[in-house]
Amino acid sequence: MPPLTNAQTRDIETLIHPYTNLDAHREVGPTILEKGEGIYVFDSEGKQYIEGMAGLWCTSLGYGNEELVETAREQLSRLSFSHLFGGKSHDPAIALAEKLKEISPAPASKVLFSCSGSEANDTQIKLAWYYNNARGLPEKKKIISRQRGYHGVTVATASLTGLPANHADFDLPIDRILHTGCPHHYRNAEPGESEDEFTTRLANELEELIEKEGPDTIAAFIAEPVMGAGGVIVPPDGYFEKIQAVLSKHDILFIADEVICGFGRTGNMFGSQTFGIEPDTISVAKAITSAYAPLGAVTVPEPVYQAMIDESRKIGVFGHGYTYTGHPLSTALGLKTLEIYERDDTVGHVRSVAPRFQARLDALSSHPLVGHTRGVGLIGAVELVADKATKAPFDTKAGASAHAAQMCQEEGVIVRNIFGDALAFCPPLIITEPQVDEMFDGIERGLDRSLDQLKAAA
Repeated sequence: MPPLTNAQTRDIETLIHPYTNLDAHREVGPTILEKGEGIYVFDSEGKQYIEGMAGLWCTSLGYGNEELVETAREQLSRLSFSHLFGGKSHDPAIALAEKLKEISPAPASKVLFSCSGSEANDTQIKLAWYYNNARGLPEKKKIISRQRGYHGVTVATASLTGLPANHADFDLPIDRILHTGCPHHYRNAEPGESEDEFTTRLANELEELIEKEGPDTIAAFIAEPVMGAGGVIVPPDGYFEKIQAVLSKHDILFIADEVICGFGRTGNMFGSQTFGIEPDTISVAKAITSAYAPLGAVTVPEPVYQAMIDESRKIGVFGHGYTYTGHPLSTALGLKTLEIYERDDTVGHVRSVAPRFQARLDALSSHPLVGHTRGVGLIGAVELVADKATKAPFDTKAGASAHAAQMCQEEGVIVRNIFGDALAFCPPLIITEPQVDEMFDGIERGLDRSLDQLKAAA
């Protein structure tokens, strides 16, 4: 292993890295990125990589988009900051809220901005509690999430997140957060169980949970259209239709977490449209600004808004919000990003490139390391297994997916190892077919190298 550079040493002595083995990090140091162009980023040694994860599922328009850079410059020159507290406002926040209301797959009366997806989903929890207090249902407070779902890392949203590492030794989850089954047919189906039988069982299990807890205690159900960090789990056909029927029966709000799927990733503007979901409210973030500035948002349905008005009359104020709620820089960038999506028909581009992306993804199913491939639009994953026939996973200590991700990076493609020994792929939406091939060529080389080394270590 080469000696650490000065910058790597400084990093180790100053920064905490999320989702990183902090002990191992002290030995290997960080990859330091210095610039980006289009779908590519370049490290401090000048090496070029395809950013195969669009950063963290977010840099949809790629790097160095001059329109977004100029929008940021103009907005900072005009109004660098203004808050929305106490009735203050500004045009970028107003205009972006108008646009989100126009395109939302949920019935949106108003929009409430935040700074991230975690904050957006944290706000959803608070609003669900607030709403039920306002309508005289103080016991209707529990939120149902799903095993392997990912909804953030605040105390409340990490509780929603159904991943062990987000709970272990953080004393989570908190009370009033429940979890139901994950729609991962490959891993969770019973022997011989069809996808239709599997989704029916999951819907029945959800109803049993609701009946056990008491429908009058359940406020909301939250779900990603496609699970992201939990393994890029694409739901089987009919899953959400069955789940939604159960929720409607029991007066339970459906919160669609569109933080990863929103703004074109699945081949529609929102994942809810791809999978026939009719949510009551959505959470968005990430691609809303192509990650050029932090921004999140939730849509507020009219009944919830009316409850907020009633509570303001009673209490005297709506006691929620952030210093950077509706920040003029972020909202101006969000408005320009949505303008580019619409003008350039980004959704149409995704649909045109997705068949090549999915074909190359499916072809990886023949690789000796790959037990399962799954994806939709321009998002996908491969699940690595020690034995394809039995689906036997690798021993956790083998670090198979982390090793494979490192090999792919050495071959010039940044991917992410995620829960369940999976590798996730989520490139910028501007990627072309030749670049799709370039990306998957590098991934194949990385998997081949990883196979050779895992065999040698066995």
